[in-house]
Amino acid sequence: MSQEIFGPVYKEIFPFWNEIPKGDRDYICDNSRSFLYPGGKKIHDGDECSGVIFVRSGSLRVYMMSEEGRDITLYRLYRGDMCMLSASCVLQAITFDVLIDAEEDSECYVISGPAFGSVLERNPNIKIFALETAVSRFSDVMWVMQQILFMSMDRRLAIFLSDELARTGMDKVTLTHGQIARYMGSAREVVSRMLKYFAKEGIVEVSRQGIKILDKQRLRELAL
Repeated sequence: MSQEIFGPVYKEIFPFWNEIPKGDRDYICDNSRSFLYPGGKKIHDGDECSGVIFVRSGSLRVYMMSEEGRDITLYRLYRGDMCMLSASCVLQAITFDVLIDAEEDSECYVISGPAFGSVLERNPNIKIFALETAVSRFSDVMWVMQQILFMSMDRRLAIFLSDELARTGMDKVTLTHGQIARYMGSAREVVSRMLKYFAKEGIVEVSRQGIKILDKQRLRELAL
């Protein structure tokens, strides 16, 4: 039954799927579970090997937390995305802890870390895939750090709003100021003040319904 549920999906997302023995394919499927996480649910607390997470629907937030309780969003995961950083027992090179929350009601497939790791050790193609997936996420993390350390707040906000428009295909961002601040690793007051400046410049219109982009060209210029 597990092969019927997970097999067709894994065949689509794993380039190595048809190249590994059927026994290993069955083993991965038998050690996979489907979970429905409600919005706001913490699904990985950094202290355990939760496994390889694949998002079927909804969205997840991957972040780090300081000892003082301040968190920095590293990246967000959407339908079709995969997270290897939640499987520290698979890639020993992962030496830092991340936390993962469901931003909204989300369905995920989770492959047991030890099971995936044992198959990985027998199949070099899987190890290459896992490393490439992790490296691509490290690139996302470095981009976040570059913004926080070296970019002005107006440019960071312009980049964030531009990325949201590209992701949703809409001309409005329906996130709250607090959510934007959390994703950007800033304070809500700072985001609100910068949005007020953008509104004064005629770039956006801020209302209870969200942030409508009025001047996309100006926003793109600020993001450069």
